[in-house]
Formats: sequence, structure tokens, C-alpha cells
Amino acid sequence: MSARAAMWPLYAAGFTTAFGAHAVAANLGGFSSDAVTSLLVLGGLLALYDGAEVLLKPVFGTLADRVGARPVLLGGLLAFAAASALYALADSPGWLWAARLGQGAAASAFSPAASALVARLNPGAKHGRAFGGYGFYKSLGYTLGPLLGGVLVWAGGLRLLFAVTAGLGLAVALWAALAVPAVPPLPRARQTVLDLARRLGSRAFLTPTAALAGATAALSVGVGFLPVSGAAAGLGTVATGAAASTLAASAALVQPLAGRALDAGRLSTRTGLTAGLLTTAAGLAAAMLPGLGGLLAAAVLIGAGTGLITPLGFAALAATTPAERLGQTMGSAELGRELGDAGGPLLVAGVATVSFLGYGFAALAGLLAVLAALTVRHRAP
Repeated sequence: MSARAAMWPLYAAGFTTAFGAHAVAANLGGFSSDAVTSLLVLGGLLALYDGAEVLLKPVFGTLADRVGARPVLLGGLLAFAAASALYALADSPGWLWAARLGQGAAASAFSPAASALVARLNPGAKHGRAFGGYGFYKSLGYTLGPLLGGVLVWAGGLRLLFAVTAGLGLAVALWAALAVPAVPPLPRARQTVLDLARRLGSRAFLTPTAALAGATAALSVGVGFLPVSGAAAGLGTVATGAAASTLAASAALVQPLAGRALDAGRLSTRTGLTAGLLTTAAGLAAAMLPGLGGLLAAAVLIGAGTGLITPLGFAALAATTPAERLGQTMGSAELGRELGDAGGPLLVAGVATVSFLGYGFAALAGLLAVLAALTVRHRAP
């Protein structure tokens, strides 16, 4: 089995984790009155999935280094299918909590394992293209999840959506079992807690991880707050929905291009990450402009900036990490992204609460500009 054929189920795994997260989250509140009875319940269910990822991704990443990434990938996908089937088959809405927790825990396993396999199955000279493709299909999951999830919930309720995610997880697991080769764990030198802290505290880890966290923060803010900004300007749901779709499409299209440019030597990691952070900051600044023009400019620039950062950040991490520690590094980097995913909206909302939304966009734009300045000082590969 060629390495190229083995990549497709890994791309599908990236799609699965993104689709599973956003398809359910986007439709819990609007269509599931049988299971979600209050805003407090909705908030708890949303936090449950993300909380499991924050706590468990570094753990499963380390496990992938110890026993091999392929078993963790397959086990995570099967667990995701089982957790989804739990609510699809259960009669009581109370099982939704267990199912959502199980989905988050399972995604915490197969997501960093898939990233580690992307790195292990491709030579360093092709890491940009490989991570660009992985990010493209993950972005497709983020884009299509709310839309297809809404159609499924409209057609058969929340349990139908969980049944489809169960089938998706099972199908990808079977595909991966057939196509992804066994990649045995590499011999590892003994690592103390101090060694781990030193490696994760190095600029080689912190610079790309901070850029990835900043990109995820901006993406989350764009998806969540650009529609609010558009509505405040008197724009309808069609226009605000188009802006959100434009952001996701921009991010998806730029990632493979950025990865190819990195592999061809036309773009360095440091230049790409800096340009991505500044482009994203410019998009957040554009969000302060009134009307549809500002909204669409913000969507295009935020999407392009985050699409530039994502494959370059992961390629930089793979290039500076010992192969026997890839799972641990990818899991820890994913933790940084999850913190950005939560921290970005909290920052913007906090600033907007005491002033107005434009100042919230400006605050995050300023933070990304600071990260860009720090990235320029880092001599990345």
C-alpha cells in the first residue's frame, strides 16, 4: 500500500473530528428541545466535548508514541463510533451527556494520532503538502458540519445525526485498518519531566504552537462574531451566512497552496507564519469596518491567514520533533489550539462587554500582531 493511499483515511479522520464537533454543536440548541432543555444544559454539553479534548489530547498523543499511532487512531475512531451510537440507540435524552463526553474523549485519541501519522508517513520534504491536505479536509468538516447536521436533525432528529456520525466513525476506522500501514513505535530515550518541560518550553515548540493557537482563536471569533457584527449593521442572515462560508472556504483553499509553497522552497516557515498572523490581524481590523464590504473582507483575510498558518505550524513542529515523540508534540500542540479556540471568543466578548464589539476585534488583532513580531525573531526552518 502506497503512502499516498494511506493518507486518504487520515484525511477522512481529520474530516470526522471536525464534522463530529461542529455538526452536533451547531444543532444542539436549535432543534433538540427533547434533549436540551435550557441554556445551562446547552453550555454544559458544549463544554463537555471541548473539556475532554483539552485534558486528554496530550495523554493520547504520548500513548501514540508508546504503543504506535495506528492502534490509537483505530481505537479512537471505533470509540467515536460507539459513543455516537450510544445516544442514537438510547431512549433517554440523559445518554446525550455520556455520548458527547465519549465523542470528545475519542476525538482526543484519533486526532493527534492522525497528525503524527501524517508526519511519519511522509518525508520531511513533503510535510507541507501533507499537512495542507489534512487541513483542507478538516476545514471541509468544519464547513459542512453545521449545514449537513442541520439537514439531518431536520429530517430525523438529533438521534439521526448521531447515527450518521457513528457510521462515519466506523467506516473511517475500517478504511484506516485496511489502508494505513503499521508504523511501529520508535525506540525512545528516557524522558524526565524536566526534559519534557524543556522541550515544550523551547521556542521551536512555542512559536508554531502560539501561531496555531492564535489562528484558531481568530477562526472561532470570525465564525462566532462576524454574524453578530453583520446583524448589528442591518445585514440579513443570507449575508452573514455567506460571510461565514467565505471564511471557511478561504481557509480550506489556502492550506494546500501554503503547504506546496513550503515544500517547494518558495516560502519559509518563519515568513509564512508571520504573514499568516499579520493577514489574520488585518482581517480582524477589517471586521471593524461597517457594511457588507468590511464583513466579506474580514472573512477572506481571516480565512486566508489561518489557512496559511495551519499547515506551516504543524510542518514546523514535525521538523523539529524527534520522530519517537511526534504524538506527544502533536497532542500538546492540539491543546494549544483548543485553548485558543476558547480564549479568543472570551477575549473578544470580555472587551466588547465593557466597550463595543469593534474594540474586541482590535484587541485580538493586536495580540496577533505581537505574536507576528515574536515570530520574526525566531529562526524557524
